[in-house]
Amino acid sequence: MIRWAIYGMVYLGALLMVHNIYCYNKYAHATEKRGDWGKDKSILFIPVILLVLFLIGYLFIGIFGKPDIVMAAVLFGGSIFVFIMYKLVSRITDKVIENEKLEAELMAAEQSSKAKSSFLASISHEMRTPMNVILGLDGLALNNPDLPEETRQQLEKINQSGRHLLGLINNTLDMNSIETGELNLKQENFSLGESIEQINAIIKTLCDEKGLKFDVSVAEDADNYYIGDEMLLKQTLLNILENAVKYTEKGSISFDIKKEETDKDNCKLMFTISDTGIGMSEEFLQRAFQVFSQEDSSSTNRYGGSGLGLAVAKSMTDLMGGEIKVNSKKDEGSTFVITIPFKYGEEKKENAVTDETVDLDGLRILIVEDIDENAEIVSDLLELENVECERAQNGKVALEMFEKSDINYYDAILMDLRMPMMDGLEASRKIRELDRNDAEIIPIIALTANAFESDIEQSLKAGMNAHLVKPVDADLLYTTIKQLVYKAREKGGLE
Repeated sequence: MIRWAIYGMVYLGALLMVHNIYCYNKYAHATEKRGDWGKDKSILFIPVILLVLFLIGYLFIGIFGKPDIVMAAVLFGGSIFVFIMYKLVSRITDKVIENEKLEAELMAAEQSSKAKSSFLASISHEMRTPMNVILGLDGLALNNPDLPEETRQQLEKINQSGRHLLGLINNTLDMNSIETGELNLKQENFSLGESIEQINAIIKTLCDEKGLKFDVSVAEDADNYYIGDEMLLKQTLLNILENAVKYTEKGSISFDIKKEETDKDNCKLMFTISDTGIGMSEEFLQRAFQVFSQEDSSSTNRYGGSGLGLAVAKSMTDLMGGEIKVNSKKDEGSTFVITIPFKYGEEKKENAVTDETVDLDGLRILIVEDIDENAEIVSDLLELENVECERAQNGKVALEMFEKSDINYYDAILMDLRMPMMDGLEASRKIRELDRNDAEIIPIIALTANAFESDIEQSLKAGMNAHLVKPVDADLLYTTIKQLVYKAREKGGLE
């Protein structure tokens, strides 16, 4: 009986060795195909040759030898050891290949993301440039008091459609910035009251156009100064409010702001936006904040929309550490509650810039713009305020004009970023480096279609004082120039 067991172990070991030879041979061929081994490929098959020799030894001992229990156990154990080693090597190789695939996929995803960001930056510039011309000329035309009523209505419709398209561009860029992590959270001191006034001015106009009632209520203790990202807050609230106006045909929009104090240094602001619009079904509420989500995605959807507004608002709220909730009923309206944490800020001490402190009338401004239509629009907007304008076709010409001009000849420079010969960033840096009294303090304002957060950072690093995005808002342009000229005069550099 023991003899049978001994020979059984020997021949089982031999059979297992045959299996090991097959597996190692298969592994060697697979490894050879995964790389260019050249003359070294013979190394892969050395284990196979050795295992064949071991197999011959097993058979020789089984046929001609007289193995004892110890030898049989060693031979059988050797086959098991070789089998386990094959499994380990095979598993390690699979894991290495899997990691290489993951790294390749990650690298491809990163390259795709960079390509996408680069494409969006380029296409947004190309889209904003004609939008600047369309909205700019449309705005100038609407300033004509002698327009026939029918023409005025047509121009107003062009303006509304243009603003809608601009909103889609902005939402697309905002979502891309959030996804790529390019949108950085700022911590700046700001007045909530001033921010709400700016929001109200925009929404009130939209409501008036549709005959909607707009009610705003700000709790007395909420009207304060806070530390946070004012721009991100305004974008979030405007996205929800503009959505409310869009989907409300009659009735009202209400906007309530309250404060919940958490401790002496921190609080939470609660923004409640309610409308009497078309509302949302309970089923759609589950995916209302998903990208490109629309309740009615059919070709008969009367309201249109890209499905980005709520998704952008949700992402921005999350970025600020807040939360957004919605209650809605079909055909009865919707209520959004946005809660965001803030630190308390301090009241700004700087003097306000008014029409009395700085008058645009008589200022001389250098417009640096390579596209004739854009330069004409900005010039026309400024000339409405009796500003004297000069133009440079690119950064190189602007640098030469400024360098040859008298000290304090120009009150400010409006600088495009993308231009031939010399871009706006390089031109701004070279102007700041000039050895003249006004080079360091003359206001340089970026006026560009480049709208990413990184574009703003690059502008400021190049020595610019502000970054305005095309299509430019006339009132914002006027206010920015006033503020920066006022600050420059305070420093004594400009007269």
